[in-house]
Amino acid sequence: MSEWTGKSRGGSFGHRFFIALISHGGRRAAYLFSSFVVPYFVIFAPKSTKASWRYWRRIHGLGRLASIRMVFRHYYRFGQIIIDKIAAVSGMDSHFEYDFCNYDAFLSILNGGTGVVMIGAHLGNWEIGGQFFGNYAPKLNLVMYDAEYQKIKSALEKAMGDRAYHVIPVNEDEFSHVFKIKEALDNCEYVCFQGDRSINEKHLLEADFMGKKALFPAGPFQIASRFKVPVVFYFSEKEGRDKYSFRFFIAEPVKRTREVKPEDALLAQYVKVLEERIKCHPDQWFNFYPFWPELA
Repeated sequence: MSEWTGKSRGGSFGHRFFIALISHGGRRAAYLFSSFVVPYFVIFAPKSTKASWRYWRRIHGLGRLASIRMVFRHYYRFGQIIIDKIAAVSGMDSHFEYDFCNYDAFLSILNGGTGVVMIGAHLGNWEIGGQFFGNYAPKLNLVMYDAEYQKIKSALEKAMGDRAYHVIPVNEDEFSHVFKIKEALDNCEYVCFQGDRSINEKHLLEADFMGKKALFPAGPFQIASRFKVPVVFYFSEKEGRDKYSFRFFIAEPVKRTREVKPEDALLAQYVKVLEERIKCHPDQWFNFYPFWPELA
């Protein structure tokens, strides 16, 4: 986990460029352009390329040629996801179709009169869902690492205007975000985390994931279990050029035992669901760094 610095590749210029390209040429033009950009990243982003290669070769057990092909596909899919996100928040959400899995159970949780913790992953297009929750959207609070958020903030805010949800930026050297999270939950709002990425080596949980030991951020699982609020695992996956599926999994309540801490019990549930979703869409998991310590 220590290899990730809190910043994803592609800064505000890249987002502004694709916003302009989508506005004038549409998503197809942006997709086409991204296909020419992929070889650049394969060559000039060696750490990300190496991580993707090992992901396909060591985790999915593909041969050399198949792994090379999937590295290119991995980058291209990532570009598509970014383009779709920009298009959606720029007012083109009507261009997409959506399926909802377990949506009624999810709404019953949101209407339960308590705060809710939602934990997703860098799988598919997690952030795009914030545009499609109707009257619930203003109560959404996305927890994002400040370095990643600030890098694209100005470009996205110009494109999307008043966003449907709020962002709680996290700085690893400060704890102000904890108070904002507590305030949101006390106000019966929804706090959304990514459960598969961390920059703080002191706050990690270990779990067996895709056949190897992996490290996960402790924060989302500790907060969810200690505040004793309902927890939902949420994933938004690209099913076709214009189609996404929103999938909701209600976590079972956890409690401390002599053998297992509540955050570890919650993480075990999360890992099981995340593995299932990655197996369905392996090219939509976008952690381009050595997630498994033994692959570093």
